[in-house]
Amino acid sequence: MKQANSPDRAATASRPDAATFIRDNMRLAPVPGLPEILLYTAHPASWLGRLTEPDAASDQDAATDECPSDEDDEPQPPYWAYVWAGGAVLARHILDHPEILTDRRVLDLGAGGGLVGIAAAKAGARDVTASETDRNGIVAIDLNAAANGVAISTRNDDLTAGSPPGVDLVLVGDLFYGPELAEQVIAFLDRCLERGIEVLVGDPGRAYLPRTRLRLLAEHAVVDFGEATPSRKSCVFAFERER
Repeated sequence: MKQANSPDRAATASRPDAATFIRDNMRLAPVPGLPEILLYTAHPASWLGRLTEPDAASDQDAATDECPSDEDDEPQPPYWAYVWAGGAVLARHILDHPEILTDRRVLDLGAGGGLVGIAAAKAGARDVTASETDRNGIVAIDLNAAANGVAISTRNDDLTAGSPPGVDLVLVGDLFYGPELAEQVIAFLDRCLERGIEVLVGDPGRAYLPRTRLRLLAEHAVVDFGEATPSRKSCVFAFERER
């Protein structure tokens, strides 16, 4: 039997409830350039370290006997807490072209806070699944979906390591920012193509974007990582077989 003050219980006790934290400390507002969609996003006073590193945040608060000030440097935020250009451009494209989603089962791969999946649901997809490896991101997806009045299924695991799920369309927003991740995503997308699954990619031109595998479909100016106005040129591509 574990003692009441065991490390596992202490960690659980010090970790804030993610849904409550997001509602209380993040802003629910329309996405710039995507007024159809509401998202909870971070701001300087959110102090996300309290959610992602609760023990460290508690130690700091105890040492200073003060709450973190707005002027303090916030820890590197989790990806789901902000709108990224690749997701924003993909969301804009499918909202402008809802025929892409008609009666289709959709996977939002690496969904973050669920922006792309929410856009797909609003555009008329038959079924939307959002996959995200960050458990706090899963909570954010559920809250964001509810705020937009849409239903989205979630999966808190890395789908790129296995076989594609039973979907008709995979949407990939901004996943080509690291070499190892890009390699794994490309291999997964190739398996999707082998099964006849269509793949659309949204990206502003990150370093590891597989340009030789992409066919340009559209281009828009969108927000990127906390920007207030849509100014980052980003593109939507069809991911195609290697030639």
